[in-house]
Amino acid sequence: MKKNKKNPDRRKQDGSKSAMLMTEQLIQWLGSFGADEDGGVTRLLYTPSWKEAQEALAGKMEELGLTVRYDDAGNLCGRLQGTEGSGSCILTGSHIDTVQRGGKYDGAYGIVAGMAALSRLREQYGMPLTTIEVVAFCEEEGSRFPYNYWGSTFMTGTATYKDVEHALDAQGVSLVQAMKQAGFGPGTQGQGPRSDVEAFIELHVEQGAILEQEGRSIGIVEQIVGLQRYTIHVQGEANHAGTTPMAYRRDAARAAAAMITAIMDRAEELGAPLVATVGQMELHPNTPNVIPGKATFTLDVRHPDGALLEEACGSLLRIVADEARERGVEVSTERWMNVAPIGMDAGLTGMIEDICIDQGRSYRRMPSGAGHDAQIFAAHCKTAMVFVPSRQGISHSPLEYTEPGHLEEGVQVLTELLRRLAY
Repeated sequence: MKKNKKNPDRRKQDGSKSAMLMTEQLIQWLGSFGADEDGGVTRLLYTPSWKEAQEALAGKMEELGLTVRYDDAGNLCGRLQGTEGSGSCILTGSHIDTVQRGGKYDGAYGIVAGMAALSRLREQYGMPLTTIEVVAFCEEEGSRFPYNYWGSTFMTGTATYKDVEHALDAQGVSLVQAMKQAGFGPGTQGQGPRSDVEAFIELHVEQGAILEQEGRSIGIVEQIVGLQRYTIHVQGEANHAGTTPMAYRRDAARAAAAMITAIMDRAEELGAPLVATVGQMELHPNTPNVIPGKATFTLDVRHPDGALLEEACGSLLRIVADEARERGVEVSTERWMNVAPIGMDAGLTGMIEDICIDQGRSYRRMPSGAGHDAQIFAAHCKTAMVFVPSRQGISHSPLEYTEPGHLEEGVQVLTELLRRLAY
């Protein structure tokens, strides 16, 4: 990584014309693609609102003087070409997709902040020595298909089309089919996995309340927690709701409820920082006058220690099996996500801390309890992650919000970090 011989004048940077690029306005603009009536956003992978947002972002990147390209999975990159032609790249950005009825800031902030940072750097310093790109990853949330981080796992070569060929949405549409319908897939853009990324920096809203409660403006992420996610299938026996005595029932819903209660009780016994969540549940045949014969629910378990995460998951699944035996139902479990905890690059986190000190910003080092694209890149290149506060810690909700002042502080930290890395 190269250093610019120039000394930045922070007052000039903050007061320049490009510094007037309002991150909050860009977030509101991007939030119009997939906007819900209640003020949230639903922008699922490869849907029309997703494609419209990517195309609009591509146009906005071009307006800012960036060279735009997609890869075969639908990841969008805006490039500020380096003058040294080293072939390496500094990458920043986040994901364009949302959860159902989610907020405007999750993922979107990292993209528009990267665009703002590159615009400011280009205006004040010209072209960088090392190429810088801002990326809008096609997917991170796993909201439409039971597969997370498709954008970053594709770009890093961690996953291939074979890994997602059996992923189906609620309507039975496969991820590969949806990708082709959106105009992407093998060979469509001529851009596959990459090996030129020297460093990845992700700027993100915290999605928690720590920074706000402590009155700090910047969070420097040291580690992202590990995550295991399961689908649990409970098979009982459907029967008449009026003629089947309680003692004779093999009620899948009742068994699932007992399992969930036992899981939560055990998670509380194991204690923080372990967290366990049942976020989705379906009953079959889902009719008021029929005892459910089948129940399906998800289980999400997270911990910053990989060994303790594995041990906790084993304990919770044994509880599920015990409850199934006690209630006379059958149970099967499917683990469809297993992401190990991973640390961020110490050199980059130290550089971010130095920037916060130089800029006079309050900060703290902290872990991330949520998963992010940064954890995928951390296994492949130097990676760092920066948080800004979330109001009341609310995220994945239309109430998600970060004050414009905090958004701007994050952009200024990112801009200076990219300058030190690429100029």
